[in-house]
Amino acid sequence: MSDPTANPGTPSPSEPGYASALAELEQILGELEASDVDVDQLADRVARATALIDVCRQRIGAARARIDEVIADLDGPPAAPDT
Repeated sequence: MSDPTANPGTPSPSEPGYASALAELEQILGELEASDVDVDQLADRVARATALIDVCRQRIGAARARIDEVIADLDGPPAAPDT
């Protein structure tokens, strides 16, 4: 179970950060585009790329949520409904 006080945009020690994941994705893409792709490693590389894409999506989602929080704080507290 994850720590509820942890920053959701901070990678765990077992996951790369966004920049590292993106760099590894670019490396894998280069390998897959090469004409001499090792067929025995192809499925493993595609699976790793899929996991890295998930990491990037999570980081982007966490960043978007944090940005939304900052913007909401700038707008001030929500107005009380008129009754």
